[in-house]
Amino acid sequence: MTVGRYRPLNRPSPRHPPGMMMRSNLEFAASAIVMLLVTIGPIETAAIFGVLTSGARRAARRRLALEAVAIASAVLVVFAIGGSDFLRLLHVSIPAFQVAAGILLLLQSIELLFAHPSGLSALTASEEKEARATGEIAVFPLAIPLIAGPASITAAMLLMGQAGANLVQVGVFFLALLLALALTWLALVLVEPLGRLLGVAGTNVIARISGILLAALAVQFMFDGIRESHLLG
Repeated sequence: MTVGRYRPLNRPSPRHPPGMMMRSNLEFAASAIVMLLVTIGPIETAAIFGVLTSGARRAARRRLALEAVAIASAVLVVFAIGGSDFLRLLHVSIPAFQVAAGILLLLQSIELLFAHPSGLSALTASEEKEARATGEIAVFPLAIPLIAGPASITAAMLLMGQAGANLVQVGVFFLALLLALALTWLALVLVEPLGRLLGVAGTNVIARISGILLAALAVQFMFDGIRESHLLG
C-alpha cells in the first residue's frame, strides 16, 4: 500500500520563516524600548521636575506628574499615527526623514555623552523662570518639550514608520511607549528617593550610557535612509 506524502495545510512561506519573523520582532522590540527610553529620558526629566517642584507638596507633585505624562502620551501617539501622512503632505520621503532624524538623534546622543543639557529637550534660563512663575508646569515644560520633545517625537515617528503594516510590531511599539511613559511617571513620583540614590554622578553615568546607545541607533537610521534612497546606486 502506497502512502502519499503528507503536506501540512498551513505551511509557512519560505520567504518568511517563523524563526526569522520572531527574530525581526525581537530586534524591533529591543530597538523601540531603548530608543524611547533614551529620548524621553525618565531620570533626566525627573531631575528637572525635582528642581521645578522643590516647594510643592507630594499630592501636587503626583498630580503634575500624571498630567504631564498623560499630555505627552497624547502628543507622541498623535505624531506616531499621523506623522507619515504629515510628511507626505510636505512631500518629504521616508528615507529623507530617516537621515534627518538620525542626525537629530545623533546630536542628542552627543549632548548625553558629555552630560550636558541638550538644546533639543532642555530648558533655557528664561523658560525655567517662566515655568516657576506660572506654577502650572504640566503642559510646559514637562509634557513639552521634556517628555514629548523633538527627539522623542522623532523616535516615535521613525519606529512607527519602521513597523509599517506589521501589526505585531505596531503592538510592540505601543507597548514600548507605554513602558517608557510608565517609567517616566514612576521616576517623577519617586524623584526625591531617586535623587538621594543616584546623585549627580549616577545621573551622569546613566546619561552617558544612554548616549552611546542612542548614537548607534541614530547612525543605523542614517544608513537605512541612505540605502533606501538609492543615492549610492
